[in-house]
This record gives sequence, C-alpha cells and structure tokens, in this order.
Amino acid sequence: MPDSNGQYRGRFAPSPTGPLHLGSLIAALASYLDAHHCNGKWLVRMEDLDPPREETGAADSILYSLQCHGLRWDDNILYQSARSSAYAAALETLSDRGDLFPCDCTRATLGANGACQGSCRTPQASLSGPAAIRIRIPYAQEILFVDRLQGPEHTLLGQSLQDFVIKRKDTLYAYQLAVTVDDAAQGITHIVRGSDLLDSTPRQVFLQQRLGYSTPRYCHLPVITTGQGQKFSKQNHAPALDNSMARSNLLRALRFLRQCEPPATLESVEQLLMHAIEHWSLEQVPAVPSIPAANIGLSV
Repeated sequence: MPDSNGQYRGRFAPSPTGPLHLGSLIAALASYLDAHHCNGKWLVRMEDLDPPREETGAADSILYSLQCHGLRWDDNILYQSARSSAYAAALETLSDRGDLFPCDCTRATLGANGACQGSCRTPQASLSGPAAIRIRIPYAQEILFVDRLQGPEHTLLGQSLQDFVIKRKDTLYAYQLAVTVDDAAQGITHIVRGSDLLDSTPRQVFLQQRLGYSTPRYCHLPVITTGQGQKFSKQNHAPALDNSMARSNLLRALRFLRQCEPPATLESVEQLLMHAIEHWSLEQVPAVPSIPAANIGLSV
C-alpha cells in the first residue's frame, strides 16, 4: 500500500465517447477508494482530445454520473481540449533532442502495432503531404516497472512498439503524449486503471524518461470481457449506468473488486463509500487481466 503521507494524487481520466458504464465505474471507484484510503487527492481529467470519436453531451453525462455515485473530485477538472500549448511545448522539447521524425506511411504499409515500415526514420527535408510525428525508440530499449496488482512488467519497447506516433496525421495530439504531459502537470503519483491500458504504460514511461518527468506508480485492474473475449466498453454497446440505482451499481462494482461487503444498514451512497474507503484492500482485487461478464452475473 502507498504511504499515507498526504502526497498521493490519483486520477480518473475518461474519454467522452459515451455515458459511464459498469466497467468505467469500476475503474473510477477503485482509483477513488485507493486515493482516499491513503488520505490522498482524487482528480478527474476529461480526455476530450479526439473530436471525431466524441459524443455530444457525453462529458457532462459522465460528470453527472460520477456525482450521482458520490465520486466527487478534489480539484478542478482538466480538459485536454484546452491543453494544446502544453503538448506543443513537450513536442518541441523532444524535437530539440532529436527524438522525432515525420512519417507519411499509409495505414496499408504499416507493420505490426502500427510500426513505420518505410524509410521515414531517415531525416527528410520535406514531405509531399500530411505526416504523423513519431518518436525514435532505440532497438534495444527496455522498459521495466512493477505493477501494484499485475506484478513485474518487462517490455522490449524498441522491438514490440517501435517509433510510436505522438502527433497524428490529422494534426491531433496522440493519447500517449497527452496523458504523459497531463499526469506530470497534475502531479499524479498513482494511476489505477484498467488492464486494457497496460500496453500503453511502457510508452508513457519512455516519454516520461525523455521529458524528465517522474514515473507514477501503476495499478492495472482486471476488465470485464464479453463472451467473445472483448472488453466491456462503449464500443461494444455496454449499457449506460442507471444513475437512480447508484447504490446498487456501487455494490456490484465493489463485489467485482472483491471488497468487503458493506452492512445493509448503510443505505446512502455516502455511507457506503465511507465504509468502502475504510476497508479498501488492493490485495483482494483479482490479479488477472480480465474477468468474463458471465462470472459476475452480467449478460452481454
């Protein structure tokens, strides 16, 4: 467990591509409980960086659902859509170090995991059309960290996720850059999120190292999967939470996380959360990447 020294700063960072569902509530609740159990701060960041994928009104809907479930943030909400200047400054820092190169490869010519397969690594004087910006990763680059739940992680980043994109061809800043810059700006010390983002962590650690940022402690929770093995998500038509059933939703999330069952006498959301904060135990959370929906009584 992290030291309860008042320095803990956690966060929940949803993308406004649809309403809050059970899978995202589980991530929000776990990060909230972990932060408050350690007498820390819990922040909310809206990752509204990709307008083509966003749903009108989703950001407000997510925030309203969090409030209905008693999950109140401890600082101003940060919106990525207002952070372009910070991302541009980080991009300039990386460019000054010689870490970046333009890439005009088409989707059809990209290799595994979106790797550039052309001659783009060779510095180009100019390109004839739109280009993504990639970061150079040495072939022998390794990233090691210990996940608080999943255990030791070792990634041969230069071989498995070569030269990933940090600014897209459509000029939008890529998730990996934005989340790294914002975690540093908000002083995030601990990140609790779903295991579907576990493969993003080595890329973010690499960017932290190149930009001179400290690395938070990571914890990747199991995600709910459908009968087809897909993540329970907005893209897979996960139903929106019924905000009028907040207490029941929280109980279901606590059971998924294998937490101590609150007494039935605790009827309000606030009482339930206070009990859950006091009894929070990361050691009880299954140390697996995913749990089938059928195992927790969900039909998807």
